[in-house]
Amino acid sequence: MQTLLERFLRYVKIDTQSNDESTTAPSTMKQFDLLRLLEKELNELGLSNISLSEHGVLMATLPASVGHEKVPAIGYLAHVDTAPDASGTNVKPIVHENYNGKDIKLVATGEVLKVKDYPLLKKVKGHTVITTDGTTLLGADDKAGVAIIMSMLEYYKNNPEVKHGTIKIGFTPDEEIGAGVNNFDVKKFGADFAYTLDGSELGEIEDATFCASSATVTVTGLIIHPGYAKDKMINAVRILSHLIAKLPLKESPERTDKLQGFFHPMDISGDVTSAKCKMIIRDFELSGLKKREKFLKALCKKIEKDFKGVKIKLEIKEQYKNMKYALKKDPRVVNYAIEAIKSVGVKPILKAIRGGTDGARLSFMGLLTPNIFDGGQNFHSVREWVSLEWMQKAVETTVALNEIWVKKGR
Repeated sequence: MQTLLERFLRYVKIDTQSNDESTTAPSTMKQFDLLRLLEKELNELGLSNISLSEHGVLMATLPASVGHEKVPAIGYLAHVDTAPDASGTNVKPIVHENYNGKDIKLVATGEVLKVKDYPLLKKVKGHTVITTDGTTLLGADDKAGVAIIMSMLEYYKNNPEVKHGTIKIGFTPDEEIGAGVNNFDVKKFGADFAYTLDGSELGEIEDATFCASSATVTVTGLIIHPGYAKDKMINAVRILSHLIAKLPLKESPERTDKLQGFFHPMDISGDVTSAKCKMIIRDFELSGLKKREKFLKALCKKIEKDFKGVKIKLEIKEQYKNMKYALKKDPRVVNYAIEAIKSVGVKPILKAIRGGTDGARLSFMGLLTPNIFDGGQNFHSVREWVSLEWMQKAVETTVALNEIWVKKGR
């Protein structure tokens, strides 16, 4: 575990924050700082077919053990970027060895991770827990996944007698802004099945995701001197605010959980003449997502009718579909993950993830890719933390999973 910890700390100190306003791929060039380091380390671990594309997709192959070349090729993926929601610059991870199970004070800000607010902390008493200092996110999402995959590869280098099929490695950029596999070549990757290491709690397997769309509402108004504006001014700011207020509050992220969907306005900008809102729409069923899109379209038309002269433009883009629809094509990919987690002494937790992963899109690109836990919590936040022991169990799970594919996957 010490090597795993050292890897993780090395990776999180590299700023790889993505930028959803960028038009480049990857969205930030600093993601290459970690990608080039990983490229070097993959070489040192003896992998072959290592390639780093101009768009920041890093691929590599660990050839099968002799006699196991016909075992399905299994891919493992993680993303190198961190979310725009909190700073990823000058990350200072704090290591709490033999964690005492009590509230954790973040040293730079005095902010407190209270056990009553984050009850999973009770489960990691005695573990090595890593937090931020309170000024940045940690980056366990998804550098914990990166470190787990690299530690799996190091295990095979140090234990060549352990048999496995062909293992494909993929590190992607920009997952946090929904663009992680925009430039991912599934055919070149060459895996038959794959897993993302981008989950959370110990034992989690995520075989379902939201169906997801993004929406941009642009309101065009008319500026008139406010002293002479009666029956003339069309205030885009006020009209857009009115529209957002009409979204059902009970269907917002802060009021929903489990399999409930939502509308989530994320960003507002503009003035009286023109105002814009970016939002995301989520539902676990495609029919539910379409119903929400229809509601938003009708709302825009109604407000256009209610406010004379206003123009409202609505753009809706599909982001990804629920991976469960694709994973039904071959239940082995999930069932073997369940078996692997059991084999390392952990209770599997099969659940839907209230977010997106590269695996959701890859599953509809022909590569079935459920998601496995990496041990982190409170992602995208200065309150982010991860258990080293949970990360180690994820390493053990990947090794066990490869053994199961050797035994059953021919």
